[in-house]
Amino acid sequence: MAKSQQTFSKSEKEKKRLKKREDKRKKMEARKLEKEENGSEGIPMAYVDHNGNLTDTPPDPAMKVKVKAKNIVLGVPTKEESDEDPFDPIRTGKVSFYDSSKGFGFIIDTETNEKHFTHVSGIIDEIIENDKVTFELEKGQRGMNAVRVKKV
Repeated sequence: MAKSQQTFSKSEKEKKRLKKREDKRKKMEARKLEKEENGSEGIPMAYVDHNGNLTDTPPDPAMKVKVKAKNIVLGVPTKEESDEDPFDPIRTGKVSFYDSSKGFGFIIDTETNEKHFTHVSGIIDEIIENDKVTFELEKGQRGMNAVRVKKV
């Protein structure tokens, strides 16, 4: 006696496929009925007016702004030079903490009130807490470090 080629999993997959097809057909019929009852034509159209707002009316073509291709600039805009550079390499600050035995401390920038780490290797003059100092910033492992620190 020959065994059936139809396995249990094949028949289950076939049942699922047929059920899915039937559900899809029912949803389509329900949408058609709702359309006939409400008189709706489906999803309403939304337009974007010249200010970028969503509206239900088409935008007025007279309000459309024309942009010439030659006026479009690609790339980074050129930087205008000013007399006073905000990123002056030499900054002033106050020593908020310094441990001479461990060889590190922190300096608070007077302009930005940011706290910067400083190490004994970047200190030129001997400093203690509350000293007014000048320093330069350099990128370190965990942020900007104060280097070339001098007493004012």
